[in-house]
Amino acid sequence: MPSTLSRRAFLARTGFIGCSLAASPLVTPVTFAATPWDARLVVIILRGGMDGLDVVRPYGDPDLRTLRPGLSGGPDQGAHDLDGFYALHPHLGGLKPLWDEGDLGFVQAISTPYRDKRSHFDGQDLLEAGTVSMAGVRDGWLNRMLQVVPGVTAQTAYAIGRSDMRLLQGAADVANWSPEAELGLSPQAQQLMDLVTESDPAIHAAWQEAQMLATLEDEKATAQGQQRSGAHMRIAEFAAARLRDEARIAAFSLNGWDTHRAQDRTLPRAMSQLSETLVTLREELGGEVWQKTAVVALTEFGRTARENGSGGTDHGTGGMMVMAGGAVQGGRVHGDWPGLGTGDLYQNRDLMPTRDVRAHVAWIMRGLTGLDRATLEGSVFPGLEMGDNPQLLL
Repeated sequence: MPSTLSRRAFLARTGFIGCSLAASPLVTPVTFAATPWDARLVVIILRGGMDGLDVVRPYGDPDLRTLRPGLSGGPDQGAHDLDGFYALHPHLGGLKPLWDEGDLGFVQAISTPYRDKRSHFDGQDLLEAGTVSMAGVRDGWLNRMLQVVPGVTAQTAYAIGRSDMRLLQGAADVANWSPEAELGLSPQAQQLMDLVTESDPAIHAAWQEAQMLATLEDEKATAQGQQRSGAHMRIAEFAAARLRDEARIAAFSLNGWDTHRAQDRTLPRAMSQLSETLVTLREELGGEVWQKTAVVALTEFGRTARENGSGGTDHGTGGMMVMAGGAVQGGRVHGDWPGLGTGDLYQNRDLMPTRDVRAHVAWIMRGLTGLDRATLEGSVFPGLEMGDNPQLLL
């Protein structure tokens, strides 16, 4: 057994880990690596299970309003129309200019091979490992990609974060940095509350709401000039500075996408962070570098097609990928839409996945780096069949 064991691995193995800790906003590490090509790749893990059906609403599907009476509003209720079928959530108006300029796109109805158990940590592990199972897997797909690229060197790092990203674990050297944590409670106290409340859904939901309200107060204070910008803004600024220099890859996570209750109140905060992150990356990278950049934002699974009794959604299957950057084929919602009608849903509860998210990522990596298909299918994503090119890049 290794002499050291990460905090996350210890908690997972001993059973002291649950839904809220998996989606907790305690830690947001960012990792960089230099590569011999000139394109930039930014990978963002959206932890907690992003509800792609709410972020980009298929309002043109007649079954959406039946399944989601409180979460289905289209352009008639403030959502931003994209193409006559899909509409961007009302709180994501800040991203509409990127869409209009062709620098923002989405892929609906995709997933990893993970099915049925719907555990945050299992789902995140498979997403970051890029494999069908975790048996014998010790590294992540982005690190495996770096292992097959000649001339890769790690960048100088400043590590303050408390957890690792499996996405970047492996033999290739990478460097780590994370912003200071600005928390009202210590990490230990927040972890304790997560564990204590996990077994009681009502108390757990109240604890999540309290965290959300506390964060809103922090953001209010920030707007009044009493604090620095949030961690996600500092990450985006730091990432852009490195990508303007020698770094070619950045990977980090954004948390807070677990929306079991009062989704209309809890989801906007996570969406605001994503929106601010993408806009900041674009502004800080500058036009020339932005045109060479592809940003992909991935989540461990989608959420149930039906709204639950608490005004939220539960862990699901089919989800969505967000793409941004001057290198992506934006202004489109890609993917094969499976429908939301009777018989269309996975297990009569979830959006049916129509393609493996790993295939989309692999095609983006091929376009940016020139890696051949055999390497991507055999070494980076073992066992993957990439299928036809979905044309996600310009």
